[in-house]
Amino acid sequence: MSKSRNRALSLLLSLSWLLPLGCAGPLRAVRSYPAPDRAELLAVLAAHQARIHGMNAEARVKSRLGGQRARGTVQMLVGRAGALRFEAEVTLRGTVAALTTSAGRLTFIDYEGRVFREGPACPANVATLIGIPLAPATVAAILLGDAPLPAAQASAVEWDAARGADVLVFAGSSGPILRLGLRRPNPAIAAWDIVFLEETSSPRGWRVAYDDFEGADGVALPRRIRFSEAGRDFDDGVDITIKERTLNPTFPDGAFLLSPPPGYAVEVSSCREDLPAR
Repeated sequence: MSKSRNRALSLLLSLSWLLPLGCAGPLRAVRSYPAPDRAELLAVLAAHQARIHGMNAEARVKSRLGGQRARGTVQMLVGRAGALRFEAEVTLRGTVAALTTSAGRLTFIDYEGRVFREGPACPANVATLIGIPLAPATVAAILLGDAPLPAAQASAVEWDAARGADVLVFAGSSGPILRLGLRRPNPAIAAWDIVFLEETSSPRGWRVAYDDFEGADGVALPRRIRFSEAGRDFDDGVDITIKERTLNPTFPDGAFLLSPPPGYAVEVSSCREDLPAR
């Protein structure tokens, strides 16, 4: 058998889990392994969170959220409980801004405008630097490649044929509030990638897609994370590409605190009421 035919056969086998249902319409997938239950998928999420509790990373961030374009390199410290430190760098200008959150408080430095701000770590303030208007612990979970655990119980497991993923649904009294998509890349091995996350309980819902996975500390971590508001295209959201990362580092004392540099104006930042914590 020729090498080209071997390559073609390998490609077909790698796509064999995508089985078309009918001859017309978009390609849809059927599950080619036993259906998982809620306990199995919750265990996947719990194992991910137990192994990955922090990160030191360099990321390339592009944002078009709200129609405003921004791009640059962001140095990140991320703690599972919502301790965050972001430093934004722009080519030929160096570090232009820094933001930290810790214990419900936020500090922000605009180095070019020579302004220091502090206030509550609400979604509107957290979005100042990387554009994701969510509570700090939710942002941390997204950057660490998984999901925040809502107060609601996991109510069901559904199959998303369009995306070839099992969906763990968390529901409250008024319906679904969070949908977590997991994909099993190899049907013969019970190992899962967390591939998407959707918040559906509020008018300002949001969604996340995880792509380009690599194995680390026994779990699959995405190199690319995309965020958008519900009903909007990812091209109109935030696109984060992880360039380098160190998992579970020991953070130095004071890593999540900023002080006003000498001569900077000091401002108190309030929260907009239209962006409630999630």
